[in-house]
Amino acid sequence: MTQLRLLSVHAHPDDEASKGAATIAKYVAEGVEVMIATCTGGERGDVLNPKLKNPENEKQLAEIRKKEMAESIKVLGAKHTWLGFEDSGWPDGEPKPPLPKGCFADIPVEEAAKPLIKLIREFKPQVLITYDENGGYPHPDHIRCHEITMFAYENAGRVNKYSDLGFAWQPYKLYYQMSFNSNQMKAIDNAFKELGKTNPYAEWMDESNDDSHRITTQINCAEYFDKRDQALLAHATQVDPDGDWFALPTDVAKRIWPTEDYQLAITRVATKTPETDLFAGLR
Repeated sequence: MTQLRLLSVHAHPDDEASKGAATIAKYVAEGVEVMIATCTGGERGDVLNPKLKNPENEKQLAEIRKKEMAESIKVLGAKHTWLGFEDSGWPDGEPKPPLPKGCFADIPVEEAAKPLIKLIREFKPQVLITYDENGGYPHPDHIRCHEITMFAYENAGRVNKYSDLGFAWQPYKLYYQMSFNSNQMKAIDNAFKELGKTNPYAEWMDESNDDSHRITTQINCAEYFDKRDQALLAHATQVDPDGDWFALPTDVAKRIWPTEDYQLAITRVATKTPETDLFAGLR
């Protein structure tokens, strides 16, 4: 392998900053070619930073989020592409309302996976990263992101499938993001207790299942947590610098949990777990 390539697939702008950003920065610094693919533009999101919440920003949110994404990518040093789908929004209420017609999660998987299959065949990554079957959390776009990545992984290497999308290329490994896993959340909770501060993520702990057994791969990337923070702050409409994302000081986060964690879901190369490298078995 003369050039290692990593493709990380996300649902919305800002997901690349909150899930695995330090991993991305680390591999970029080591010379790996990294591509981030964002499925939707986040058009149906909200202005979550109270300091920037006003009618003008809400009206221009789609354009603002494109600019924020560009700033985040500049921080991380990766390449980036939009897959071009429309945000599905969060379906609120019981029963949940139908999805907006033509949105990302409304399009059949076989159709929605086409831009990703084309990208895989052009970029030729050895490793893919996506969300697990629950999407990390059950937003329709996160679940659909998982579904199209799995479909693309299985079909991009088939010479008799989607021949109009380029020459076949088969990635070797596929990982699930395991951000905010149960063991990490316990460590964070203990850190807040030591600091004498209220844990703003306590509700996440109450709602989460024990998923620590799923972790196969831990990437030691604490030295890149500052870049992760910068990438998050680039998404100014989504992240309040005085909010929960930064309630735990970065120096404490580096000490108590210096890794970003993943589950090796599929591999076509021999590797032993636990791993400390997404390219284990490929170097």
